[in-house]
Amino acid sequence: MQSLTFNNNDKMPILGLGTWKAEPGAVGKAVQEAVRIGYRHIDCAAIYGNEAEIGKALEDIMQTGLVKRDELWITSKLWNNAHAREEVSIALKKTLADLRLDYLDLYLIHWQVATRPEVIFPRKADDFFSLAEMPLNETWAGMEDCVESGLAKHIGVSNFSIKKIEALSSTKIRPEVNQIELHPYLQQEEMLNYCKKHNIYLTAYSPLGSGDRPEAMKAANEPSLLENSTVVNIAQAHGCNAAQVLLKWAIERGTSVIPKSTTQTLVVGDVASALFEVAHQATPLKNLGQDVGGLLTCKVNATKLGNGIIAVLNENFFIQSFCSVHPDGCIDCLITGNF
Repeated sequence: MQSLTFNNNDKMPILGLGTWKAEPGAVGKAVQEAVRIGYRHIDCAAIYGNEAEIGKALEDIMQTGLVKRDELWITSKLWNNAHAREEVSIALKKTLADLRLDYLDLYLIHWQVATRPEVIFPRKADDFFSLAEMPLNETWAGMEDCVESGLAKHIGVSNFSIKKIEALSSTKIRPEVNQIELHPYLQQEEMLNYCKKHNIYLTAYSPLGSGDRPEAMKAANEPSLLENSTVVNIAQAHGCNAAQVLLKWAIERGTSVIPKSTTQTLVVGDVASALFEVAHQATPLKNLGQDVGGLLTCKVNATKLGNGIIAVLNENFFIQSFCSVHPDGCIDCLITGNF
């Protein structure tokens, strides 16, 4: 499988399985099925509440001999209430215990704000630490400690703006990855160009669109990315489906992708199998990538794919609270990094 190579020659598979909102009892089966058909990259987070089930699934499938630990790339994330330097490694050790692993391939700061230790989802201003109380550099020092102790091989950030990444520019280890929402409705061109310039990899979550967020956070008659006529027409022209087009579009831009599914049909049929097998079929990857990168991008930029294109992050309790605490910054500002 295609991969992204780090400075030490470690390779992160460009296609991973996202596990956010994966329900108990389903995520373990999805992880095992994904590994069986070729996935080697699993994206996790402590706040998802399913790392213990994922860990059991990983342990079971490794015991079969199908895959070894060093053939897998496992990512997880530090939650907002463990940003104190001394708390970072404690949180990571809990994640490792749940995942039944000795180390992570990649550990990310999940969000660029910190909440008090007792606060999981903030609901009022006092739930947050200010940057003066909890500087990002302190949290990042804790992340560096995890690398030095062997608990994580690589470290990075998630949902960070350019401004906040710049705040870490003088640290001993610079962020190697920024994981953000990214798809044709939210193309993140400025962030993409910045990360390429500074040798930071982008990972796209919700690469098929964020249509499964709460209805209250959607615009009326908001279009579905998977049903968009431009995407569908490209898929029909190349004998594939909309999900495959969207993933290939993202990959051709140099980003890794972590689509989420707990159903075998989507994991095997609609997403992964085409990317593993399309090189052996009549549809050329190069032409598919050119069409998606050119036709789709141009039409997205020209038409904005209809009305109501709204960028919304997924942890809605956090977003709603954050916006109420910071009335000068709207959701768009949070996503595009302009605050």
